[in-house]
Amino acid sequence: MARAQRATSETYHHGDLRNALLAAAVELIAERGVAGLSLREAARRVGVSHAAPYRHFPDRAALLLAVADEGFGRLVEAARAAMDGIEDPSERLRAYGLEYIRFARRNPVHFRVMFSEELPKPDADTTDRAPFATVALELLFEAAGAAVRPGVDAEDRARAAVAAWSMTHGFATLVADGRLPDELVADERAADELARWVLLRLSL
Repeated sequence: MARAQRATSETYHHGDLRNALLAAAVELIAERGVAGLSLREAARRVGVSHAAPYRHFPDRAALLLAVADEGFGRLVEAARAAMDGIEDPSERLRAYGLEYIRFARRNPVHFRVMFSEELPKPDADTTDRAPFATVALELLFEAAGAAVRPGVDAEDRARAAVAAWSMTHGFATLVADGRLPDELVADERAADELARWVLLRLSL
């Protein structure tokens, strides 16, 4: 922990306090859960005064939202890269789903924060949320809508997107929480193979 604190302190002195606080927040949540996050403790770990975080985050909720937005941003970037060059709509949707599940496996803290009850719902009509949450949701609905068979109306396309999200998110949550049998997710390759197998059962 001392090494991590020293590193974030040095980062702050180079003018990157915001990112240092984000890293400290992720550390705290990993250890104590979302409820254990506080601006005071994040400041202590970074090695700055208790007042310093307020230059970037007016309160704890703002820091939590920033962690969520960082997570959604990473998800969007990975999903776009995975879908790039894929023409088949169903394959594009599965590519998104696979990156969603990979993200949950590799970034369990961010994943939990992104869907924490302490955050506004991703489709809420408010600016007080992680901006990338809307982008991630739109990307999913676009991919799922394109994968639906021709002739389906807009309402059913939206329902199909919810179905795709529910299946993918449910599996990703099991992965992030470590609820799957160890022999099925023994390593990255095995975990990806299981995710692909599950996503192949997704039919719109």
